[in-house]
Amino acid sequence: MTTRTIPVGYVRSAISAARRRGLDPSDVLSAAGISAALLDDPRARFTPEQVATLTRRLWQLSDDEMFGLGRAPVPRGSFRLVCYALINSPDLRTVCVRMAEFGPVLRGVPTVSVVEVGDAVRLEVDMTGIDDPGHLVTDFLLVLMHRFSGWLVGRRIRLHAVELPYPQPPDPEEYDLIFGAPLRFDAPRAAIEFDASLLRMPIVRDEADLETYLRHSPADVLTRRNYGTTLADQVRRILEHGLRGEWPDSEDVAARLSMSAQHLRRRLRDDEGTSLGAIREEIMRDAAITGLARGEAVDQISRRLGFSEPSAFRRAFKRWTGATPAAYQPPRR
Repeated sequence: MTTRTIPVGYVRSAISAARRRGLDPSDVLSAAGISAALLDDPRARFTPEQVATLTRRLWQLSDDEMFGLGRAPVPRGSFRLVCYALINSPDLRTVCVRMAEFGPVLRGVPTVSVVEVGDAVRLEVDMTGIDDPGHLVTDFLLVLMHRFSGWLVGRRIRLHAVELPYPQPPDPEEYDLIFGAPLRFDAPRAAIEFDASLLRMPIVRDEADLETYLRHSPADVLTRRNYGTTLADQVRRILEHGLRGEWPDSEDVAARLSMSAQHLRRRLRDDEGTSLGAIREEIMRDAAITGLARGEAVDQISRRLGFSEPSAFRRAFKRWTGATPAAYQPPRR
């Protein structure tokens, strides 16, 4: 399965927050292998590892795990201490209650409320006083609560709904890939909702597991999970196997989805505004960006993705991202 890349918006928001604090992010971008010139192109995307490196470096530069966007600074190491408090909980209900209890202690962190309504439980986040123009804090906290809770209990937590207190962005499909749940924009508060029966689930991780988790943090949080629920997401999961062999054709994909190829193409076009070819190119784009970021040669990537020659790959890459492969390669030391 290919690693899903992260849109440029997250990086822009993080860098903007650093600059507003008077910090120079040049070394941070360099350490993450991200060219500053790419930040101006809305098509630019980066690997979870690059964005995790950028995040950790910004935490170090600002000495603030909220990038200076919180009500007060959140010193480095705060997230680690919170994780240790949560991992010693007996069950998910206790985890949620303890999340809510950290608000008054860590004054810079938004307050979390646990609200049970019938068979559902909502984790609501109060963003009052949080300077979050790019929605960096809102998105990160919701993803963190969802992913870390699921990691603690050793399974994915299926969400009933995700509420976001800002207008729908141009790329709402990215949020479906992250959460795999119905989205509500312009909501009165940020929240995630799931089945209250899950609150009884025991915590299955221990402190040794947590040490490993923290060594990779926040890469595991930022990695796009394959949670998408649309037909296009189902097609992508089938097509991703094409990177290890020949691409399945439309007849093969349709057969696996128990429909005709004509019906599949019509639904993708009319209901979701995409096509088999477009989805295949997204997969190749993500694979190419990941390969370039880890130093793989253009010729090698070109062959692996099935291009007849490197020049054809370079033209396709420019069409996908607006930049040449060289702009995504790590700088030579």
